[in-house]
Amino acid sequence: MKNQIKTILLLGVMSAILVSIGGSLGPGYLVLFGVLALAMNLGAYFMSDRIVLAVHRAAEVSPEEAPGLHRMVEELSRRAEIPKPRVYVIPDAQPNAFATGRNPEHGVVAVTEGIMQLLTERELRGVLAHEIAHIKNRDILVSTIAAAFASGITWIAHAVSFAGLFGGSSDDEEGESPLGGLALAIVAPIAATLVQLGISRSREYMADETGAQLCGDPEALASALSKLENGVALIPAESARPATASLFIVSPLAGASSVLKWFSTHPTTEERVSRLLSMAASGGRAASPRRASALA
Repeated sequence: MKNQIKTILLLGVMSAILVSIGGSLGPGYLVLFGVLALAMNLGAYFMSDRIVLAVHRAAEVSPEEAPGLHRMVEELSRRAEIPKPRVYVIPDAQPNAFATGRNPEHGVVAVTEGIMQLLTERELRGVLAHEIAHIKNRDILVSTIAAAFASGITWIAHAVSFAGLFGGSSDDEEGESPLGGLALAIVAPIAATLVQLGISRSREYMADETGAQLCGDPEALASALSKLENGVALIPAESARPATASLFIVSPLAGASSVLKWFSTHPTTEERVSRLLSMAASGGRAASPRRASALA
């Protein structure tokens, strides 16, 4: 119920941002952008996972193509008591991963080629546990819709700005201004990103904790996070976008400019690692390897 309420509120806020784009262009655009917002609501709910996967050129892999990956996903999803997610690989050298899908029955785990080359099997298992935890906790719908809507708003804002700068004038009947279009291209994506900030950071801590319980190895996840933090700083993501950055286990923009870091949708990796190592040292709520085997 909590995530359903979040989803409704998120769709409402994102729709308001989109309608405001139409309102800024003139009264004649309000109806058009209202209809567009309704269409994007339906599309975001039913197709957000496909949109995000297409943005990052992710391709589904079979058990024959990636047997080790499928074996770990199957084991961890069984422990989480959810259907086995589909497995996708992203053709990107930057080490990273994310989960998507509107519910556990439509769950997807996507990993980059870079993460499979960088991490040990134990560390990769910890990352997959984190992503399956997102599916188990049912927080992927909210984050995926936010990413899909933010991508759409950014594209529309830039398209409107381009049309205004090269096809409009300040003397048009509707009062459209090239400077207004330029301001819109800057403000609208920032507004969409700020909405994401409010829903992303706390869910990473929860997924870390649940993932540590599922794999029974918080130290492996902590080690993976440290490696990933260094990896994304050294290797720029080929398909990194602020709109979808909140989906990844580590922000793919970590190596970007300091301005983009102001809008980071993730808590600091140092704090996440510290929490996981504390869990490993004290037992905490993380399952020990013996307890984890009993969960299988």
